[in-house]
Amino acid sequence: MRNIVLADNQNITNAGLKFIIFEQFGSIELKEVTSKGNLISILTEIPDSFVILDYTIFDFESVNELVILQNRFYQVDWLLFSDELSNAFLQILLYNTHSFSVLMKDSHYEEIVTALRESMQGNRFISNYVSNLLLDTIRKSISINSKQLLTLTEQEILKEMALGKTTKEIAALRFVSTHTVMTHRKNIFHKIEVNNVHEATKYAIRAGIVDIAEYYI
Repeated sequence: MRNIVLADNQNITNAGLKFIIFEQFGSIELKEVTSKGNLISILTEIPDSFVILDYTIFDFESVNELVILQNRFYQVDWLLFSDELSNAFLQILLYNTHSFSVLMKDSHYEEIVTALRESMQGNRFISNYVSNLLLDTIRKSISINSKQLLTLTEQEILKEMALGKTTKEIAALRFVSTHTVMTHRKNIFHKIEVNNVHEATKYAIRAGIVDIAEYYI
């Protein structure tokens, strides 16, 4: 069984984690550290440790220090266990490392146990909250990029098309000719690479141009 290094300055968290660790793994070598320097000393001595770290209350200057630590102590597996981690921090850490797992302190008991077991075995574990946060960021990014393909006028016309309005109805609403609307329609289809209104409607929903609830009214 691997040595566990508990790097967290909150007494209540330490007590809870130690209870779960001893409950799940029995008698195990566990060391507690209270500073970055102390942590590095331990890892230099025991380079294949498993580290549970609250980054937010330790004396790290930036996420880049964690990336450097991974490269220096390549045998170490890490479980970040914190109250709050920013989206930008998570993206940098998870996209630039392979040995960091992430768990939030408000996770339920079963998720904490799973995180400990998986990350201690060298398998990356990402909590449900963090996974959903990152997926939501990706969805928003796709939506923004999708909208940027179209001008504001094209977005408005696409929305009217998706909501079932005919070319004549859209022209009347915008006080333009049907020819103008047809030109916009052609440009929209070309930009978003679709061939019909059904495909354009699906695109509009994915891009957030049409709200799904509004579509079904």
